[in-house]
Amino acid sequence: MLRRLGWLIGLNNKGGQAKKLPDAKPHPAKVQPVVMLDTVQEIAIYIHRFHNLDLFQQGWYQLKVTMRWDDDEHASVGTPARVMQYEAPNLGSDDGYGVWRIDDTDNSFATQPFRIKYARQDVLLSVMVAFDLPLSENEGPPSPAVILKFELLYAPVLENGFEFQASPDGCPAAIHEFRIPPKALLGLHSYCPVHFDAFHSVLVDVSVHITLLRAGSRKAPMKVPSVPYTTTDQVTGESIDGSTQVMLVKALLEARDTLLVELQNLGNAINQAIDLTEFTSTMNDIKLFDSFLQANQVDADADAEVSGQGKPQNGLERINGRLDFRSDRLLQNLSKDDVIKVFNLSGDQVLYLWNTFLNFHRDNKTQILKFLRDAWTKDRRAEWSIWMVYSKVEMPHHYINGGFDESSHHVVHKRGSSLWKLTDDPAQIAAMRAELHRRSIAQMRINNRSIQDMQIFGDPSGVPIVIMERVINAPRRTYSENSYMRNLDIMGSATSCTVLSSESGNKPSSTSAAQNGRDLKIVVFVHGFQGHHLDLRLVRNQWLLIDPKIEFLMSEVNEEKTSGDFREMGLRLAHEVISFVKKKMDKASRSGRLRDIKLSFVGHSIGNIIIRTALAESVMEPYLRFLHTYVSLSGPHLGYLYSSNSLFNSGLWLLKKLKGTQCIHQLTLTDDPDIRNTFFYTLCKQKTLENFKHIILLSSPQDGYVPYHSARIESCRSASMDYTKKGKAFLEMLNECLDQIRAPTTEHRVFIRCDINFNTASYGKNLNTFIGRAAHIEFLESDIFARFIMWSCPDLFQ
Repeated sequence: MLRRLGWLIGLNNKGGQAKKLPDAKPHPAKVQPVVMLDTVQEIAIYIHRFHNLDLFQQGWYQLKVTMRWDDDEHASVGTPARVMQYEAPNLGSDDGYGVWRIDDTDNSFATQPFRIKYARQDVLLSVMVAFDLPLSENEGPPSPAVILKFELLYAPVLENGFEFQASPDGCPAAIHEFRIPPKALLGLHSYCPVHFDAFHSVLVDVSVHITLLRAGSRKAPMKVPSVPYTTTDQVTGESIDGSTQVMLVKALLEARDTLLVELQNLGNAINQAIDLTEFTSTMNDIKLFDSFLQANQVDADADAEVSGQGKPQNGLERINGRLDFRSDRLLQNLSKDDVIKVFNLSGDQVLYLWNTFLNFHRDNKTQILKFLRDAWTKDRRAEWSIWMVYSKVEMPHHYINGGFDESSHHVVHKRGSSLWKLTDDPAQIAAMRAELHRRSIAQMRINNRSIQDMQIFGDPSGVPIVIMERVINAPRRTYSENSYMRNLDIMGSATSCTVLSSESGNKPSSTSAAQNGRDLKIVVFVHGFQGHHLDLRLVRNQWLLIDPKIEFLMSEVNEEKTSGDFREMGLRLAHEVISFVKKKMDKASRSGRLRDIKLSFVGHSIGNIIIRTALAESVMEPYLRFLHTYVSLSGPHLGYLYSSNSLFNSGLWLLKKLKGTQCIHQLTLTDDPDIRNTFFYTLCKQKTLENFKHIILLSSPQDGYVPYHSARIESCRSASMDYTKKGKAFLEMLNECLDQIRAPTTEHRVFIRCDINFNTASYGKNLNTFIGRAAHIEFLESDIFARFIMWSCPDLFQ
């Protein structure tokens, strides 16, 4: 009764003791200190090289790195814990200024300022900074992600010399952020290229290495037990918050095992094995712990003998004769002292492995970076598959016939018409398919272990959707009424671009040939109507990232001359290409034996027609055997017949009537009264496509400037229902183009159609969106779609 009364009276705020009656004789409660076990995330950032792809301005540049938790509850930021300059930067006296520095105000690290003078300049920074991100006291393993932030700082060169201007921190030129997911925080070694943005195109070779370390064990301030008064129980010793501490111990053990496996894999990958036999033989040794744990082991063995099974009755599991310390049952059965010992021991083991890795990396940094970069490249297809849809189809037959006389023409159209009624408009179907995929992405929870580029993963539903369709080369023309239904076969929904690439590159290679010469790889970029020679620089930059050894030509000869005759534009381009190829051939020959030449083309809009016209010129004939990859970005390969954009058609009509633009007459096939005498009809009959080894046609159903079927070189509903001379001529043009792609001039030719569906919600409601210009220009202002396609099939661009 008196005890209950004491509970009702409560606690004395000053003394911290329960109020009691005078004759009560309670036992004083002993204060119980709580052991706090601290861990810290250590993330090592190796900044190897800064490569200038396409910076617009010369001057002084600097990289600034910060790190923080990706939630509101963890207000703390990462603190630079140690810096190592593992090689001297390759900077001359005029190209470097000062040294790296740590700013305590925002816990940031900044590299040494360096001067950029020219494009494709390399600066070897060779510095490592390790950030520590502490967890809250007595908190379990981290559940939020970590945001890694890179800033590109810029300062102009002063007129009076090379002195570095005071501080560029106030206005960072560009920012690139990455998200390290929680799954990676217990251990990860990854390549992490930094590119910044379209106006500051660079490549910073960065590798990220992560582990969980023990910060130490200490005692927290004295605390009163939760039960304020007792007459019988006395509290002695030290207690531990069991569930949280068990989670911390398990996390350290997992970090240890992950680091051990990764260290062994890295050593094997670069043929520099690390001898960790002694470590692995003792890391789970039961003799390292006290008699309590050994007693548990004895009891476990006895239970096993009684039960006649290998698994003890009390749940203490063994792996290869040793206790598995990650077992929940084992850790919960340990005393407080043993938990502290397991925590300290595992922390020491992780620290030992971590220091072993840092020393190993210092001695083998080049090989490790190459291995991590190659692994990153191989993972791109799987990593970005969220936004890509793959399919495989045979080249369609419903608009193909043999002699094409009037009677057969009507038969084909009757069959084609019925099929079009079943399938409706392909552009609408493609747009609906991509939109459904975009909605599914919005509901998707991305939960992987890889470092996530926030330019892509920051707004997953806003990233372009790429539908990549590989077209299988089918038998050439057929007269059978059932040929379409017999030959059209939609394959599985996924196809490997790696297989595509390997098929295209299945040529016998000779080691001696590789030693006796080199390949000269040239890529020509051609702008569109009223375009600029740098319009395709974003696609060029992506190609350079895949193959830095290419020589590129940004065609300039037709700038401000795209309103004339395509024949004149094509001839100018042909002479420009020949001059460039000869110059590069002479240079390559002087430096060594030239083994092969690979000549590739990339065109946007009518730039594709200029390319094909140039290839039809007789002066280009000696170079046709060098043709390699052709990438068409929304090119009107079949002209503007059957264009469904009435507003755009009206604009074309005005250009023809008011300005007499010759190329518009040719695009609309009105440059001659007889359609078979028009420029486009003649161009389609010339062999401009059959010498390419890889043909990739990019289109967008949102692009109102170029007819969807014309960009994809396929038929359309209007053409399938047109029984006039125009419809017949259109099918002849289409057949000629497809026959060139089917031509056996190149074994294993790769023909791919890619639909790009941009996020039009970001455009807003304006005239450009309404008339379809926004998507047409987005091919030039965005590079994410090119990144997806090129890195999914890198062999097509090498």
